[in-house]
Amino acid sequence: MSKPRSKTFEYVEPIGARVLVRKDEPKRTTKGGIALPEQSEIPTITGRIVAISAAVENDADMPLRQYDKILFHPKNAIPVDFEQDNQLFVIPVEDVVAVFRRESKTEETPSE
Repeated sequence: MSKPRSKTFEYVEPIGARVLVRKDEPKRTTKGGIALPEQSEIPTITGRIVAISAAVENDADMPLRQYDKILFHPKNAIPVDFEQDNQLFVIPVEDVVAVFRRESKTEETPSE
C-alpha cells in the first residue's frame, strides 16, 4: 500500500473582487501603556494585503496594492486554514474601508 500524500499549498490566490489579508495581532495594551487582560483585547480589523486577485489588480479604480495596510469590516472575512496561527483571511474588496498610506497627497500650486 502506498502512503497517502499530504497536500502542501505554496500560496493562496484570491478570485474575483477579493484580497488575501494577514490580520494584525490584537492589541494587548492601550496607547497609554496599560496592559489589558486577554478577555478585553481591543478587536483589530487591520491587516496587510498578502495577495490581490487579478480582477482587483487590473481595476484602475481600485487603489489596493500588495503589502498595503488596510482597515476592513470583518463580517465577511473568510479565514484561510493555511498557517498554524490562522491569521490569513480572504476579504471582499467592498469590505475594505480604508488604506493607510505613508505619502501624503499634496496639492499642486500653479506657478506664476
